[in-house]
Amino acid sequence: MKLLTAERIRLLVPSMSLAVLLVAVFWLQPRTMSYTGLNLLFNLAVPIALATVAQMLIMMVNDLDLSMGTFVSFVACVTATWVQTDPLIGFAILAACIGVYALIGALIYLRNLPSIVVTLGMSFVWGGLAVLLLPAPGGVAPDWIRAIMTVKPPFAPMAIVASIGIALVAHWLVMRSSLGVVLRGVGGNERTVERAGWSVLRARATAYALAGFFAVLAGMCLVGLTTSADANIALRYTLLSIAGVILGGGEFVGGRVSPIGAVIGALTLTLAASLLSFLKISPDWQIGAQGAILIIVLAVRLLLNRSEARGTGQ
Repeated sequence: MKLLTAERIRLLVPSMSLAVLLVAVFWLQPRTMSYTGLNLLFNLAVPIALATVAQMLIMMVNDLDLSMGTFVSFVACVTATWVQTDPLIGFAILAACIGVYALIGALIYLRNLPSIVVTLGMSFVWGGLAVLLLPAPGGVAPDWIRAIMTVKPPFAPMAIVASIGIALVAHWLVMRSSLGVVLRGVGGNERTVERAGWSVLRARATAYALAGFFAVLAGMCLVGLTTSADANIALRYTLLSIAGVILGGGEFVGGRVSPIGAVIGALTLTLAASLLSFLKISPDWQIGAQGAILIIVLAVRLLLNRSEARGTGQ
């Protein structure tokens, strides 16, 4: 009987990382062991978790989205301007953005283009559009988005409840639905998917459209928390989303991802930022410190993978 399987490792490592960081924060700041304290710790977890799920969907088909941060920033600007003043036009813009994401996925496949190059180029497009909308920080969050993001559930803060919901929805979509099986198959072996009669082009376009949808939700939730927007408000989300997927057990190739692990990875990165602040580490060094945490976690996962491989005789 195998004690550690690949799937268990994908959940064990991020869960342990989150638990260790949570204990460290509670030890440094005992007051955080409360409803209000947890709410402050995980305040920005929801948009990061949504952006991480979006990145995971792209990585599931063996691509990488380097425009995630600028796209979420653009969505935030649209939400704080057009969605606030003219919801019909605002939602039409956001729907068009999701369509653009689908077209990007189709173009990358049809022309056999490297996703890194295409999405890097799109990052300048989204960034430029965001600056045109909001040359300076401003805008106002729609009241209904603000109301949703500030709801206070009875037992746990909204950030934790919403993160659990995101993890369950992503898990069902990726691991349980027939669409998820096809998308993971595209990442694992495109030829097998084609032989089974499925369109790889349609699958890739769908994966990108779903990623665009989750990224749109991330931008809207971010505005609901910050109450305003900025063209650079989510630039770090590109690296954070990639790190969250990898930290949560995902890999760059093979369609191997863990939706629940990805959300836990996003929560871990959010908590790591709070821990580094409590340790009074300069913001200039915090990104490097987060990278060090990621390397340590990946080293632990590698050791566990090797132990599991020896146990199975591979």
